[in-house]
Amino acid sequence: MRTTLNLDEKMVKEAMRITRSKSKAEAINRVLSEFIRYRKLEELKALSGKVRIADNWQEMEETELKAQEKRERGWHGDR
Repeated sequence: MRTTLNLDEKMVKEAMRITRSKSKAEAINRVLSEFIRYRKLEELKALSGKVRIADNWQEMEETELKAQEKRERGWHGDR
């Protein structure tokens, strides 16, 4: 997408240096991508201690393994 922006030239050059980008567009896209990633990680960190996960993974794993065995037996029986 083409957009005209007034950007601080020193910051753009610093972004190009840090990201080792060859063009301004590449540097800005990398910086935006990293900023978005950083913010998403911060949102996840904010959830720390607020999300409760059921501790029945072993039971779920056993159920899945039994279902897989049943599917595999069905496949071999069709031959």
